[in-house]
Amino acid sequence: MMIARFVLSILIVAAIVSGSEFSDTRDAKVEKILKKLNKPALKSIKSPDGDIIDCVHMNNHPIYDHPLFKNYTIQMKPSSYPKGKNNESSDKEKQSVVTQLWTVNGKCPKNSIPIRRTRRKEILRTEYMQRYDKKNPNIINHPKASTSNSIHEYAQIQAKGKFHGAHADINVWKPFVQTPKEFSLAQMWVMAGPFSEVNSVEAGWQVYQDRYGDDNPRYFIFWTADGYHSGCYNLDCQGFVPVSQKFALGAAVSNVSTFDGQQYHISTTIWKDPNSGNWWLKFGDEFVGYWPSILFNHLKDGATEIQWGGEIINFKDGALHTTTRMGSGHFAESGYQKASYFKDVEIIDERDIHSSPKEGYSYMTQESCYNIRSGYAKVWGVYFYYGGPGRNLNCK
Repeated sequence: MMIARFVLSILIVAAIVSGSEFSDTRDAKVEKILKKLNKPALKSIKSPDGDIIDCVHMNNHPIYDHPLFKNYTIQMKPSSYPKGKNNESSDKEKQSVVTQLWTVNGKCPKNSIPIRRTRRKEILRTEYMQRYDKKNPNIINHPKASTSNSIHEYAQIQAKGKFHGAHADINVWKPFVQTPKEFSLAQMWVMAGPFSEVNSVEAGWQVYQDRYGDDNPRYFIFWTADGYHSGCYNLDCQGFVPVSQKFALGAAVSNVSTFDGQQYHISTTIWKDPNSGNWWLKFGDEFVGYWPSILFNHLKDGATEIQWGGEIINFKDGALHTTTRMGSGHFAESGYQKASYFKDVEIIDERDIHSSPKEGYSYMTQESCYNIRSGYAKVWGVYFYYGGPGRNLNCK
């Protein structure tokens, strides 16, 4: 008995030491990630929604952490903007003006950019930690992936050809998401190259509690240069170059549409700068920043596919389809003020001119769960309604 107790004591001590070592290793890893993501701030601003925005001097810009950009000269504004954009909108819907909530408590000094601070608790969330460990924050995120095994579901309009960018006004909602590890988003994809090594730059809004800690819709970007084997959201890795003094990636969208009520949208444009070749992003009237052309081997020559629409993750908890909603959570046929929409859907051609897509087709992973209906109207141009509630009598 004494020997047994002695052995048990040794095992307990070993377990404690082992647990302590694991905790120390994890803490060191977390601190390393936080130090990499959170740059020294000239000023920090507390947002009413709980975010902290750090104003980082341009000399400490995250892009300089990338080995390709050690002595890089940042392009502070695009050389030009594509022609032919119609900016009319009806009285019943409003563009989400890109004035983020944190700006009510201050603004960043000259020669600095606002960066949403990453918190320790965000890193410690299991899924988030795994993404950093694996340096692969996105499970295969493309409609050409096998739908039988994929957890991603879509309702999209797609166009193929030769493009220098795309535009859309993206309606904003706050969809219910079943679990923190699932998300619901609306975005544009600008892509080039074969699926296995596709280059993609993406932008829109998403609700993703596991990433942001709440269920607010938030502005986001994503990019990959190798078929989603690597790449990242927002500024989680070096690549995107923010230049706006007023806009922080990952911050909440201020105005959200309501059922049978006021509608809001985000005017979103991604285009290839004709001089530098960089891929610029504009939300509303704000030039947010760009993806340098040197990051890509296919997109440097232009895009070959544009996608607009919604995406959700379905983890099938309990072996049932998720109840995570896409868009407003209502099917496309519900129409205005009920279903979510994209309007003024346009491509930017090789002459750098906005125009309606000549050919396009819809893609739905499971029409009984989330669907899409497109059309054309004089004021809205090419548009589509999309979305759905997820699990229902016909979607199991």
